[in-house]
Amino acid sequence: MIRNVTAADADAIASIYNHYIVNSTCTFEEETVSAQQMAERIETLINSKMPWLVFEHQGQVIGYCYAKQWNARSAYRFTAESSVYLSPECPIKGVGSRLYEQLFSRLRDDGIKNVMSVITLPNDQSTRFHHKMGMEQVGHFKQIGFKFDRWLDVGYWQKIL
Repeated sequence: MIRNVTAADADAIASIYNHYIVNSTCTFEEETVSAQQMAERIETLINSKMPWLVFEHQGQVIGYCYAKQWNARSAYRFTAESSVYLSPECPIKGVGSRLYEQLFSRLRDDGIKNVMSVITLPNDQSTRFHHKMGMEQVGHFKQIGFKFDRWLDVGYWQKIL
């Protein structure tokens, strides 16, 4: 079931996200986040009228996605940045796709024209996923992030809704 996020989801979302902070380079955050910090992030995004969705299976949040404002300048108001994260134990195939399809639909309904995603490179799984979702690579920044004692590239993907 896909539904809107609630504050009660903060602990499960923090747990999913912290896995990626500690074990991967797909986020450049280096310190884990508490459920309280995640609740504050959720509240901020909800207050900005941007969507945050969760995928719930048997009463457990197993994935989530959200969109945030791409840039604060007014001319960018029709562009959003999307993110999606799945539990490493996600028992269902296609959760990420279903979340993004719902997210893109809501963004389109809200008048958003462009969706951007930022992907640490290399990341074949994420780049294949974003291509499958109709996004195309529009930028590549070399050695822009530093995590786990190494320099990392970042790619930008875009979908025009």
